[in-house]
Amino acid sequence: MNGADTYDVVIIGGGAAGLSAALLLGRSRRRVAVVDAGKPRNLRAEHIHGYLTRDGIPPAKFLELAREEVRSYGVELIDATAEEVYPDRRVCLDGGRILAARQIILASGLRDVLPDLEGAHAQWGRGLFQCPYCHGWEYQGRALAVLGTGASSVQQAQLVRQFSSDVTLFIHEMADPDPQTAADLASCGVKVVRGRVRALVAGPESLTGVRLENGELAACEALFYEPGATVDTSIVKTPNCRMSENGCVSTDGIGRTSVEGVWATGNAADPAAQVIVAAGDSYRVAVAVNAKLIEDDLAKARNTTAVSPTK
Repeated sequence: MNGADTYDVVIIGGGAAGLSAALLLGRSRRRVAVVDAGKPRNLRAEHIHGYLTRDGIPPAKFLELAREEVRSYGVELIDATAEEVYPDRRVCLDGGRILAARQIILASGLRDVLPDLEGAHAQWGRGLFQCPYCHGWEYQGRALAVLGTGASSVQQAQLVRQFSSDVTLFIHEMADPDPQTAADLASCGVKVVRGRVRALVAGPESLTGVRLENGELAACEALFYEPGATVDTSIVKTPNCRMSENGCVSTDGIGRTSVEGVWATGNAADPAAQVIVAAGDSYRVAVAVNAKLIEDDLAKARNTTAVSPTK
């Protein structure tokens, strides 16, 4: 394409999902570019957990090792923001550079929408967390709490209870539990506090508590919360790109979106995918993308043979 650098695959997003796909495609001898804006979803987290052989590794170190691996297979890493994806599979970067791709993989992840509480942004990844599996072990035995936002907060409180006998569910925005749910919470030792939370109160190393709207201070050292999340809409403006009810890009069973030649993986397609899951799913998507490239190469070869003059 005129004025554009051409690749077999352009991957938008250089986290675990994007780099995992890049690794397989690079090893498949495809020309691959990974575009990354340098703002991973887990930027504020101190460690990655649940990733076999990498448990406890800082996110920045994980990405450093992953980037080194994919570079060894000739993958080009581009530090930039993908501003738009055009229907003809051109990707416009900030600064004006245009990349043309035979196939595009959206692996840009999500942006978490934090609660409108004083101190929430400062404490995200420090004392305010999403995932008990990622952070519960480090806070075991302490005063823990869950910020109620909906019915799933009850299940989250029951999960947090595995890590401490001192767990509080702040009703906040969720409806009062029905009698059976209230009894279930009481039976497993989860305290229920009604009223909205106004602010997070930080200590030198973690939270010391939350302040309710009535001014009461309730002690807790870690608050768990299920944030809303949004896909970066600037890269899903492609016409006919369908979105799921959960706000992510809608895909079929192998990662194809509703737009021809555009795939999605990781948190861009699944908000619940942890790092190891995003990496594994992306390996599978990369296999499907490479198969599509082989199919297209074969079709091109057949057409070329069909139009060749007879000797």
